[in-house]
Amino acid sequence: MVTTRVVARKLRQTFGISSAKMAVRSEHTWRLKIPLVLILVAVIAGTWWWGFDFGRFLGGFNRGEVEQTRARLEAEVEQLKQDNAQLRSRGAELESDLAVARGAQTTLSRQTLDLQSENTQIKEELAFLKQLFSDSGKQGSVSIQRLSAERASDDVYRYSLLIVRGGKPTDEFSGRLTMQANVVDKNGPMTIDLPDGQPESTAALQLKFKYYQRVEGTISVPPGSQLKSLQAKVLETGQESPKAQRSLNLS
Repeated sequence: MVTTRVVARKLRQTFGISSAKMAVRSEHTWRLKIPLVLILVAVIAGTWWWGFDFGRFLGGFNRGEVEQTRARLEAEVEQLKQDNAQLRSRGAELESDLAVARGAQTTLSRQTLDLQSENTQIKEELAFLKQLFSDSGKQGSVSIQRLSAERASDDVYRYSLLIVRGGKPTDEFSGRLTMQANVVDKNGPMTIDLPDGQPESTAALQLKFKYYQRVEGTISVPPGSQLKSLQAKVLETGQESPKAQRSLNLS
């Protein structure tokens, strides 16, 4: 009996007039919520950016002008880079031309000095020749007008002679030149005879001329030795007695 009453009371509370009211609500799924949220976020961000950009515009900042200025500056920088590259290339060309010009100038200066030295030597030789040729009392005489020697390397000396005939000769002089070099090295003094001691010098010592002949050659000496004196003799073909002789002391 008691149990029946309890069950009846429960039923009245649930389905009776005094029971709780029911509400029917529609449930929105996440597929619908996510796009709405994204749209809302985009609207908020756009509004904020528009407000920020508009605020900068009101404050005197114009994005379009800034972009134009930046584009102009970038174009100027690119042009300056091109100009700089061209200037570097032109500078390299000028440096190369300058180096060539300096080399040419050095060569010309050296050639000028050589020509001046040769010109001076020729003038001196002409002076000797004029003096000798004008003296008819020395017809056919032979003399050594110049004898010089200088070191060319550690074991070589270079010599030079000028041999002339006086008067107005009509025939050619034929003969040879002999030389004697007195040398001192660590072992003491020694004598070198040319061409006997150095047969390779025979050709350079042959004489055949009418008025004058310049003779140049080298003397090989022991390394580090010193040439002290040099004697030269002119011998006519078939004659044992020298026609002329001259000595040079270097000490």
